Amino acid sequence: MSKRLIPLASMEQILKQQGAERVSEKAKTEFKKVLEEKADEIANASIKYSLHAGRKTVKAVDVKLAAKEKIQ
Repeated sequence: MSKRLIPLASMEQILKQQGAERVSEKAKTEFKKVLEEKADEIANASIKYSLHAGRKTVKAVDVKLAAKEKIQ
């Protein structure tokens, strides 16, 4: 059983907000998997940025830099 960090209902809401009329269970599950993988990558990079800056606290700037790096 996979960890439930982001609810499947949220996946459906996001896809519907972007214009999907209907969303299959498999689509919700796959979307969740992809988002959580990207979130893990961004979180790890954010931590590295904060440590590099000599901080224990992850700040918004760390997350923004990490997201910019990981999404490209």
